Amino acid sequence: MDKFDAKSFIDSLSHAPGVYEMFDGNGTHLYVGKASNLKNRVASYFRGSGMPPKTVAMMRHVARVEVTVTRTENEALLLENNLIKRFRPRYNVVWRDDKSYPYIHLDDSHQYPRLGFYRGNRREVGSFFGPYANAGAVRGTLAQLQKVFPLRQCEDTFFRSRSRPCLQYQIKRCSAPCVGLISPEDYHEDVKQAVLFLEGKDKTLNTFLEGKMETASERLDFETAARYRDRIAALRRVQEHQYVAGGTGNVDLVALHAEQSIIGAEVVFVRGGRHSGNKSFIQPVNIESTLPAIMTTFLAQFYLDKTVPKEIIVTPKPAEQDLLEYSFSRFAGKKVRIVSSPRGARLRWLEMAMVNAQDSVRRYVMGRTGILRQLESFRQLTDLDQSPTRIECFDVSHTAGEAPVASCVVFDQEGAVKSEYRRYNIKHITPGDDCAALTQTLQRRYRHVQDGEGKLPDVILIDGGKGQLTAAKSVLDELQIAGITVIGVAKGPQRQAGMEKLFLWGHKRPTILPTDSSALHLIQKIRDEAHRFAISGHRRRRDKRRGRSTLEDIPGVGEKRRRALLRHFGGLQEVSKAGIEDLAEVAGISPVLAERIYAFFHDH
Repeated sequence: MDKFDAKSFIDSLSHAPGVYEMFDGNGTHLYVGKASNLKNRVASYFRGSGMPPKTVAMMRHVARVEVTVTRTENEALLLENNLIKRFRPRYNVVWRDDKSYPYIHLDDSHQYPRLGFYRGNRREVGSFFGPYANAGAVRGTLAQLQKVFPLRQCEDTFFRSRSRPCLQYQIKRCSAPCVGLISPEDYHEDVKQAVLFLEGKDKTLNTFLEGKMETASERLDFETAARYRDRIAALRRVQEHQYVAGGTGNVDLVALHAEQSIIGAEVVFVRGGRHSGNKSFIQPVNIESTLPAIMTTFLAQFYLDKTVPKEIIVTPKPAEQDLLEYSFSRFAGKKVRIVSSPRGARLRWLEMAMVNAQDSVRRYVMGRTGILRQLESFRQLTDLDQSPTRIECFDVSHTAGEAPVASCVVFDQEGAVKSEYRRYNIKHITPGDDCAALTQTLQRRYRHVQDGEGKLPDVILIDGGKGQLTAAKSVLDELQIAGITVIGVAKGPQRQAGMEKLFLWGHKRPTILPTDSSALHLIQKIRDEAHRFAISGHRRRRDKRRGRSTLEDIPGVGEKRRRALLRHFGGLQEVSKAGIEDLAEVAGISPVLAERIYAFFHDH
C-alpha cells in the first residue's frame, strides 16, 4: 500500500466547511471531525510538534484521510454526527444513547381521547408530551394526572368491550366515558385542562378552574362548584409534590465533569415545570479535547434525533453555541436557546446536575478500579502473563431438557459489554445433555469469530465441571484455536456461594478460592450474569412453545383452519381422535388435508 502523502493531500484541500474522516491501514474509521475550514483543520494534525500525546498516538495509525465538502457548518455538524453514530470511531467520544425515550401520548382521533404511555416514532395521530427520562417518570405523571383529571388510559379494545364501569371509575380515576357517564363535551373540557397541566401552564389552569367554580356558584350549581373545588385542591397537592421551585415549561439541564480521562454527562429533564427524571452518561476519552468541545459533541449526538426543548441549560458553555442553537432551531422548528449562565432557580438546578455528574464519574472510576484489581487477582490465579482484557462466559438453561438456551456474556476492563451478549437456541440434541448443548454453542460462537465476526477472548468461563470443560477444550482443538485459558466453574455443596470449584485445564484437582478472594468475586459476578441471561431467554422460548398449538406444525393448517378445527371438535384432543371423513367435514379442510392431519397424529 502506498504511503499517505499528507502534503499533497493538504495542498489539494479547499478552505470550505466540511467533514474529514481518518482511516487506518485496514480501512477502519479512527476519527471523524468537522471543520469550518477543511484545509486549516486537517493541516493541524500533520504539524511537526505541539500535538497532545494521544493525538500523536492516533496519527501513527492514520493511513488515509477522506473529506466531504458541505455548503454550511450546519450541514457539516449533521454529517459528522451521523458518521460518528454509524461507525463509532475509536478516537471519537461516542455517547451511547440507543434507548428510545418515552412520551405521554394524547390520541385525539377518538371521541373520548386517551392519555397513555408511548415509546417509538411519533407518527401516530395526536399530541405528544415529553420526552421523559424513563418509563417510571411517565407512569408517575400519568398517575398524578388521574388523581386530578379522570381521563381514560385504557386501550381501545378494553374501552369498546365495557358494558359497565370498571374499577378506575369506582376509585374516581376515570369518568367512565365507555358507558356514557360523561358527555363528549364535558370530557373534552377535562382533556383541555390536562393539556394545560402537561404544558406546565399551572397558573392559567388554576385561574380557569377558579373561574369555573365561581360561575357555578353564582348560578347556584353547588354540586358542580364542589367538583371544581375538589379538583383545584387535588391539583395543588400534585403541584406541591412535583413542582420544581421557580420552574415553568420544558427545560433540560446538561452538566459535564471530567476525572482521570473519564467524562460524565448528566441530563436532567424538567417537563411542565416539574422534575421528570435524569439520565447519566459515562465515556472514556481517547483523544485530548476541551470540555467545551466535548459539550458540543454531546449536545449534537444527544439532540439531533429527538425532541429538543426550547431551553437547554449547560455547564460548561459549548465551544460552538451559536452553531448548535441554529441547528437545533431548524431541526425543532422553533427557537431553541442554550444558556450557560443561569440565575436563581435555574442555577440551583444546574448545580444539582453537576453534583450528579461528579457522583456518576466518581462511582464509575471506583468501580473500574475495583474491576482492574479483580482482573489482576484473576491473572495471578491463572498464571497469565497479563490481566485479561476480555472474558466470555457460557451457561445453558432448560427445564428438564425442554427449550434449551445457551448464553454468552462478555466482560472487559470496563465491566459488562452488554452489546456483545448473545443467546443461542439449542437444537437436535438429547434433552438434558448439557455437554452437547455447550459443544453446539461454542462451535457456533467461534466459527463466526474465525470468519472475522467479533474477537477471541483471553479467558472462557464455563458454568459446569470437568465434563463441560472437556467439551469446551475439544471444540477449541477442533477449530484450532489456541492460547485461551478455559475454566469450569462448578457449584459448591448445596449450591452454596463461595464454595465453587474451579477446574483449570491441565490441573488434576479443582481449585477452591477463599471467600474473600477478588478473583472469586469476579468469577461469581460473571457466572451469575451468564445464568441470568440464559434463564431469561429459556423462559421466553419455553413459554412461546407452550403457548403454541400442535396444529401449527401441520403444513396447510393456518390460523383460520386451526380455529375451525378446534371450534368444530371442541378441542385438540378430539381433533387427534377424529377420522379422515370427520375431518373433511370441517369448512376449509379438503380430503387431502384431512388425510395429512390424520397421519400427523397417528404417525406420532
